[in-house]
Amino acid sequence: MITDLIRETIWSLSSNKARSGLTILGIVIGIASVITMVAIGQGAQSSIEKNIEAIGSNLIVVMPGAQRVGGISQGAGSNQTLIIEDSDAIKSQIQSIKAVAPEASRRYQATARGNNTNTQVIGTVPDYLTVRNITMDIGSFFTDQQVTSSAKVAILGSTARDDLFGVNADPTGQSIRIKNVDFQVIGVTMAKGGAGFSNPDDAIFVPLNSAQHFLAGNVYLSDISIAAIDQPSMASVQQQISDLLLARHKITDPLQADFSIMNQNDIIATATSVTGTFTILLSSIAGISLLVGGIGIMNMMLTNVTERTREIGLRKAVGTRKIYINLQFLAEAVMLTFLGGLLGIVLGWLATIAVTKFVPSLTTQISTSSIFLAFGVSAVVGILFGFYPARRAANLNPIEALRYE
Repeated sequence: MITDLIRETIWSLSSNKARSGLTILGIVIGIASVITMVAIGQGAQSSIEKNIEAIGSNLIVVMPGAQRVGGISQGAGSNQTLIIEDSDAIKSQIQSIKAVAPEASRRYQATARGNNTNTQVIGTVPDYLTVRNITMDIGSFFTDQQVTSSAKVAILGSTARDDLFGVNADPTGQSIRIKNVDFQVIGVTMAKGGAGFSNPDDAIFVPLNSAQHFLAGNVYLSDISIAAIDQPSMASVQQQISDLLLARHKITDPLQADFSIMNQNDIIATATSVTGTFTILLSSIAGISLLVGGIGIMNMMLTNVTERTREIGLRKAVGTRKIYINLQFLAEAVMLTFLGGLLGIVLGWLATIAVTKFVPSLTTQISTSSIFLAFGVSAVVGILFGFYPARRAANLNPIEALRYE
């Protein structure tokens, strides 16, 4: 019975090659679209997570401004509520931390050799390398002594170096001017690419005291970055920091805090949620083509039932059971979606490769689960949209079917 069923299914579909091919095309496009859209969404999620993780290890950032309400910081960045003593207190009193890096940063115009660039100038301390996972490519980072003495030295990010001195140049010993103040370049950081909300390659690093005295003209910090010793301790460290700063700023109600704290896990969770929603949206839009493909299959199978009415009547007249006729037409529908699913997977894989090749900025990532999901959906579509035509064929009255012209 199974052999006959397969043989009859192949014979029926091959007798109308053009119609079968066009029907399969709807499923192919649907499956390929779903796989490609999911690959783009998952690739974007993976890329964002890597970029966020690249900004530091087990990172916690304290920012000036009112406590976050509903995920929106009330005035963070425009307030001046953090000072170096807050950073020193965190470093000396909080347990389970690896490094603390206070930061005073702002965008300035930097010039050198007739070239100029508008970039982020970050005043910080040597622990910044540890907190933000930055390594040196040329020269060395400034020392604690240079921070204390307000030395006019600077470290260039790779992009800032290329803009000011040329691609892959060695600028050590050269001078750059920031806000009419000359700084001597003593090193260049290793390129690491854009990371989350900032790009360390397009930045200039100077000693914290130098940034406050010569550039900003005040003693306030733009943020404090803290590296916890491991992931499990991040929640505890964040709570300790919050309690310490509330006590230092003489604030009794945590809701009235004049600072906000954000940790790396929160950023990753938010980004994952956003990209997950984005992936579902793309997949849903692509899934509409699967629905259209399923309707095409139903239309073809109903046409087959109409064209083969006399054949069905003859089969029933000679004793063919209803379940066999039902299975025959259902098998044809499933075969169409099965072939469409296989071709769709191949086309989706090729489309994903093409997207990565022709749009390098767009990362894609094919997962096995998305392939199985797409293939499973195609099988379900075949069964659902093939069931009604198959049931209609099986329920035909043999006498009326034989009379059908």
